[in-house]
Amino acid sequence: MKEGLEHLTALQVASLRIISSGLVLLPVANKSFQKIPRNKIFYTFMSGVLGSLLPAYLFCIAEQKIDSALAGVLNSLTPIFVIIIGAIFFHSRTSLKKVIGILIAFTGSMMLFFSQPNFSQNSNVFHVLLVVLATIMYGINVNMVHRHLQKIPSLQIAALALSLNAIPALIVLYFTGYFDLDITDQGILLSSGFSCVLGIFGTAIASIIFYMLIKRAGAVFSSMVTYGIPFVAIMWGLVYDEKIGWRQIFCLIIILIGVYIANKKAQNAT
Repeated sequence: MKEGLEHLTALQVASLRIISSGLVLLPVANKSFQKIPRNKIFYTFMSGVLGSLLPAYLFCIAEQKIDSALAGVLNSLTPIFVIIIGAIFFHSRTSLKKVIGILIAFTGSMMLFFSQPNFSQNSNVFHVLLVVLATIMYGINVNMVHRHLQKIPSLQIAALALSLNAIPALIVLYFTGYFDLDITDQGILLSSGFSCVLGIFGTAIASIIFYMLIKRAGAVFSSMVTYGIPFVAIMWGLVYDEKIGWRQIFCLIIILIGVYIANKKAQNAT
C-alpha cells in the first residue's frame, strides 16, 4: 500500500487492488457463477464487499496518515468483533478460554501499539477509526461466510466475490482520473505494479486461503490470523531501518501466549 501511495491516490491504489484480484480469478469466476446456488450469490457478493472492497479503500485512506505497522496492529481488533457480532446477530457461542486468549493477545497488540517511539505523532483518531471500521466489516464477513457459505468451495467464493466487486472498483478508478495519467511515467508504473501485486497476493490468494481457514477452523480462530500481522509489520519495519526494542519483543510474546491459550481448548476438543 505504501509503495502504491507514492504516486497514486488512495482510491486508485484500492481500486487497482480489487480489479487485479478480480481479473486473476475471472476464469474461475465464470465457472463458479454456474455452480454456486442462486440464493448464495448475494452473500458471495457481500462477502467481497465487506471482506475486500470497502476495507481496501478504508485501509488505503487510513495509511495516508498512519504507519503500516499501526494499521497492522489495529487489525487485531478483528477477532473481538467476530465474537461480538457473532453473539449479537448470529447467535454464536464462544468458549471462555478462547475469549480470554483473544483478550490477552489483543492486550499484547495494544501494548505493542503504545510502545512505538513515535506513537504520539501517529495517533490520528479519524484515520484510526477507519481501520476500526474495516475490522468491524471483517467481523461481519467472517460470521456471514461461516453461516451462509460453509458448503461453497473456497476458491469459488473468492473468485466470484472479487470478480463481481471488480466492477464497482473499475467505476471508482475511472472517476479518479487514473486513465488520464501518463502510464509510461516510471513512478505511476511502479505504484500501479505494487497495487496489482497487492491485489494478486494480498487479496486474491490470501482470500482463498482465508475462506479455507474459516471452513476448517471456524470463525473465531480463523480471524486470529490477524495476530500474526504485528510480527510481519515489525519485520518490514526492520527492513526499513525502524527500531525494535525489548518492549516490542515482550508484547509479541504476550500475543503468542494469548493465541496459544485461545487455541489450546480447540486442540483438546479434536
